[in-house]
Amino acid sequence: MKVVRIEVNNFRLLKRFSLDLESNLSLVLGKNNSGKTSLLSALEKFINSSEKHKIVFDDFNVDLKAALIKLVSGADPIGPENAYIPLGITLKLYVEYDDVDNLSPVSQLIMSLDPDDNHIVLGFEYLVSYSQLTAMRNDYNAVKEKYDNDSSLFLKENQHIYFDQVRKKSFSYSDPDVFTDLTKENISLADVISFRSIGAKRSVTNKDNDKTLSSQTAIIYKKTSENQEQQEAVEGFKKQLRSTDKELSEIYQDMFSGLLGKVAKFGGSRLSETHIKIASTLQHRELLDGNTTVMYTHDTHDLPEHFNGLGYMNLISMIFEIEMLMSSFRRSSKENPAAINLLFIEEPEAHTHPQMQYTFIKNIKSLLKESRVREDGVEIHLQTIISTHSSHIVAECDFDDIKYLRKSPLANSVDAKNLKALKSEYSSDDVDDNAQAELYYKFLKQYLTLNRAELFFADKAILIEGDTEKILLPAMMRKFDQEVPDVGAIPLLSQNISIVEVGAHAQIFEKFIHFIGIKALILTDIDSGIKELLFEKDGVTPQLYKKGTQKIETIKCRPDDPAADHTANGSLIFYHGKVREDLDYFTSLSVEGKALSKVGGEWKVDVDGCIFLAYQTKDDGYHGRSFEDAFFSLNKALLGTDSEKFPSLTPKWFNKYINGECDAFEFAEKAVGKKPSLAIEVLLNSIPDEKSDFSNWKTPHYIQEGLEWLRK
Repeated sequence: MKVVRIEVNNFRLLKRFSLDLESNLSLVLGKNNSGKTSLLSALEKFINSSEKHKIVFDDFNVDLKAALIKLVSGADPIGPENAYIPLGITLKLYVEYDDVDNLSPVSQLIMSLDPDDNHIVLGFEYLVSYSQLTAMRNDYNAVKEKYDNDSSLFLKENQHIYFDQVRKKSFSYSDPDVFTDLTKENISLADVISFRSIGAKRSVTNKDNDKTLSSQTAIIYKKTSENQEQQEAVEGFKKQLRSTDKELSEIYQDMFSGLLGKVAKFGGSRLSETHIKIASTLQHRELLDGNTTVMYTHDTHDLPEHFNGLGYMNLISMIFEIEMLMSSFRRSSKENPAAINLLFIEEPEAHTHPQMQYTFIKNIKSLLKESRVREDGVEIHLQTIISTHSSHIVAECDFDDIKYLRKSPLANSVDAKNLKALKSEYSSDDVDDNAQAELYYKFLKQYLTLNRAELFFADKAILIEGDTEKILLPAMMRKFDQEVPDVGAIPLLSQNISIVEVGAHAQIFEKFIHFIGIKALILTDIDSGIKELLFEKDGVTPQLYKKGTQKIETIKCRPDDPAADHTANGSLIFYHGKVREDLDYFTSLSVEGKALSKVGGEWKVDVDGCIFLAYQTKDDGYHGRSFEDAFFSLNKALLGTDSEKFPSLTPKWFNKYINGECDAFEFAEKAVGKKPSLAIEVLLNSIPDEKSDFSNWKTPHYIQEGLEWLRK
């Protein structure tokens, strides 16, 4: 039995929200303020509703707040009762079961006798009735002066009086108007669903008086002592309580060996970092509560837990807490576990460095799997939700487990997308095209998870071709911020921008960029050329391919060469829907024509588009073909006369260019050896002044053009 979908309406950013869950692990990711914590809070406040987790006015979506404020103040009419749709927050859990599931805990929730209908829809509602809404308006009018005639203040203080308690219902899957009111019928969900969570705001610190780990072991001990299967071990433990601390410490090590073994798995390459021990401190504690202290071993010394780093303390604390929660899920042998068990771990990356994050996500599945089995052999079914904004955790996860949250183009709401749905975008009815699309998708999965998972968390992206741009672009962004300030815009280096090297394959990323909905600048080359027919040595006989067509050679040239007849840039051709021979289209395209939006599956020119293709334009009388010649044409003075300052450039061609014996195009083609080295040399030879950190060179115009668009 498993939850296949969660739907939330009107809770904070989750205005009309739907999230599909995987059978075992769902990795929910998104940028800050994309609804991850709202999802956890909604589940906590509805499934585990209590005074501690009560719903407050600030939990309402802002649009719902606005509607209530107008209704209560009288700015909007309430209308007739027969047309009223109750306002409030709702949560629905869509559950699927199969023939092997034990249906006795959910028998009262099954709404259909159709053998093909294997669904249960659990609903949780926090609504205001028509009569209570009317009473709320009347009561406000009587005391509005007390609240400065501001109905929002009245609602914030009194909303809980008028809204009904959280009501639980079981809905028909095919007809939501058919339901059983579980609250009215006094039907408990204790054996139906168990929800537990580990929040991001964990209590771990490394202050001298912090005993988080030690207190957790005391709780684990308490749960162990209550477990019937552990009674023999517990009695032995009690018998030894009056013995020496040394003897007790040995028993503790044995008693917690399974847990400590799990901790050790997360130790990465340095076992000593998570090699901890649990020592008895009976002389300072009550007999059966708080009589354990966690210490960690460094060389031959046992040190207190707060001496360890926050990262390891956080990691160990999470493992301890998971063990406690799993014990709660398993229950004792006298009880049956709940039919549905949900565990939510929020942002496990807190305080941990990248390698530790890799280790955590690699081991968490096996840790949870091991903890699902009770000593009597009963195995609980557990679904885990992990929320994160760590690219390192994403890099180690299963691509198909990812759920991507992003703010909707509509204000005040969030959408959730299954990343595995992206696969259908990379498909085609044509056999050959489909094979190519599948290859693209395979590459994208590998590239994103292995190299550029941070794209998921970026607000904007810059897709570049090569190493030179990769090294110089951050400097160009700083230079642009310093030399072209805009008080109405956030500086580029203060924005959440990811720089991704894609070679000449920016078109592979187009579906992904559209899917996650980020703004992307593509810096590419115009790659102009001349096609020449090839002949044999006699100059008359054409050279032929096996199919009989004449061989053609492509010769690189400047875009303004009179003989230039095509572009070899596949990205330009793809995004603009042109062919190779449309070079004139690209050389004459205005800035406004370089921004694109996807409409009906095709990219169209749109000044408000989310993609901008920037490539070489005429700059100070010269039209470059690549980044290098565009840069050199503007920055001849940067090179000076000493070739030793730029060892990546061939001295022969360096001197020719300085002496005016070749143009920037020929120089870029023949002088540049190692492009990354060239970029570093440009930075090493940069000179700062009061206006810019890089005052002695210019950024090519086409890059300036793109950065200006991106900064908006």
